[in-house]
Amino acid sequence: MKDSSIKKVLPSELPMTEAEFMTSYNQNMPEGYPLVSMAILERFKQAHTSLFKSGNTWSLDQHRKRMIEWLPQNI
Repeated sequence: MKDSSIKKVLPSELPMTEAEFMTSYNQNMPEGYPLVSMAILERFKQAHTSLFKSGNTWSLDQHRKRMIEWLPQNI
């Protein structure tokens, strides 16, 4: 019998530091797409404060897509 109240956490949902997010993001982007730096991540955080209500925690699930959309117009 499975306990339906236990939610399996996907790797993309795991919280990570800014540095971990930057490394993962840059390693998994197609060649030629702009990469992020710590300065760009800081600007992204300032532009999207509602995504960081719980401090400086990043996740690929919550932030990657928004970064992909935001980055080309903000580099």
